Amino acid sequence: MTIAKGDKIPNAKVMMATAEGPQQAETQDVLGAGKVALFAVPGAFTPTCSAKHLPGFVEKAGEFGAKGVDKIVCMSVNDPFVMDAWGKNQNAGGKVEMLADGNGEFARALGLTMDGTGFGLGERSQRFSAILENGVVTELNVEEPGAFDVSSADHMLGQL
Repeated sequence: MTIAKGDKIPNAKVMMATAEGPQQAETQDVLGAGKVALFAVPGAFTPTCSAKHLPGFVEKAGEFGAKGVDKIVCMSVNDPFVMDAWGKNQNAGGKVEMLADGNGEFARALGLTMDGTGFGLGERSQRFSAILENGVVTELNVEEPGAFDVSSADHMLGQL
């Protein structure tokens, strides 16, 4: 079952890159308090994700803060080393937290996976965005395959 507006986010183990190295975390701790703008991409360093998706949130982080968002989180089914390198490559530090769902546990719990085996990617997260308030989904935007519109920073800013 796919998560929906009004649902509490499921708890899953994820990894986050820290100055001390990768640290295991739980989604309820990372996403469960305050107002969070969460967006997910099929893969770090992939064309649309690197050219448009993550850069939009990095560029507009201040606008999210001005609209009451406590943090912006980018999630992908990648390992924490890749997510850390991608965040550094995109200058996301201090603006967007990079969340590694390496085994796809969180994406599966949300019901938002896609089959990327035809591209050599395995099971990945669908491209989506969500606004969470104290762990409850208040907005959910799931992209059609191949699209990039409703999960963009601009679209989310319009929902706040």
